Amino acid sequence: MAKCDICSKDVRFGLSVSHSNRKTNRSWKPNVKKVKIVDNGTTKSAHVCTRCLRSNKVTRAV
Repeated sequence: MAKCDICSKDVRFGLSVSHSNRKTNRSWKPNVKKVKIVDNGTTKSAHVCTRCLRSNKVTRAV
């Protein structure tokens, strides 16, 4: 599951372009970790991207 439960960041698709200008499909996946977070006083498990973890958008459960 490559989708953040906090900011809804998910997979993006595009083209990989070689030196000879040949194009093939590729994807960019977010760096998503499964962590335990505190949500409204309860602890739950969620898929959170590392940007949300780093910017303190969620509080990790101890």
